[in-house]
Amino acid sequence: MKLTTLAKVATDSSLPLLLSLARSFVTPLYRAGFLTGALNSGVLQHLSATGMDLDTLADALAITEDRHLLRAWLDLGVRLGELSIDTGTYRLKSRTAKALARPKNDSVAAALEEVVRFHLPVLLNGPAMLRHGDRLSMTDQDGTVIARSSRVVSAFVEEAIERVIDPAAALRLLEIGCGSGEYIRHAATLNPRLTALAVDYQTEVAAEAAANIARWGLSDRVEVRHADVRELELEPQFDLIAMHNNIYYFPLEERTKLLEQARSLLAPGGRLLLTTSCRGGNLSMEVLNLWFEFADFGGPLPDAIELADGLRRAGFGTVDVRRLIPGEQFCAFVASSPREHIA
Repeated sequence: MKLTTLAKVATDSSLPLLLSLARSFVTPLYRAGFLTGALNSGVLQHLSATGMDLDTLADALAITEDRHLLRAWLDLGVRLGELSIDTGTYRLKSRTAKALARPKNDSVAAALEEVVRFHLPVLLNGPAMLRHGDRLSMTDQDGTVIARSSRVVSAFVEEAIERVIDPAAALRLLEIGCGSGEYIRHAATLNPRLTALAVDYQTEVAAEAAANIARWGLSDRVEVRHADVRELELEPQFDLIAMHNNIYYFPLEERTKLLEQARSLLAPGGRLLLTTSCRGGNLSMEVLNLWFEFADFGGPLPDAIELADGLRRAGFGTVDVRRLIPGEQFCAFVASSPREHIA
């Protein structure tokens, strides 16, 4: 390198800035993108048990053409430190890749995918969207990924369910926004006399829940419907209504009416269990809040005090609020319907 070039570099702050960005931001972003792609495609899962050469992996992925491009993609994974290669055999290398490939960590894998596929775009495109009058829509999400991601907090939600389920009494449950159906399964395990109606607004999510319910042998106790709870016309019959991680899918100005609808479906003395992230939580929740602020459906994460007030305005009697995760704004709201039904 010429001395004049070195002198230019020494007086130009661009190169040190670029190197700093590469270390602090660019490489971690590339790693997150690669891992998300490897999860989505099944590469991590295929490589989790044993190593594979290029052709064996391509066969497993049903890739028949341009396999040299798969090699280039895998080799970049090696460069990023997520994979290794030895005598033509690719293996998982990083602790992160190995951990994400384990089925027990599926909710964490889905949370990473949610961040990369859904959170980053609103940060990238927010000002441009506002300039052009664009908004995010339901099609900008993947309901199955969100349902899987929400399982990150499953232990805390299950604890909240256990607090409201009588294990012995006959109980009729309505779950609004049932996701994968895992929480209904948990409730049904706690109480063998429980029967339930599970509804979800998204067709593919309701279909997956129905398949899961059948696979778990609960079809005789649980009915799954693709439906909008705001349009359900049923008699007050439910002892418990549950809503988990979905109140922000409803516009802010419609939430009191939604809660009134839920209360109208409860039998006298029935209860509503609502779990949700609230405003003021960690950075990931703040980005989720921003996403819904930019969406043409739903609305911001609720404020805990305002949501409790909204439950009272909707006709519920006592409202109990409990923080489920220490230090985080993830809360359970248990609201009781009056013993005398309110029309």
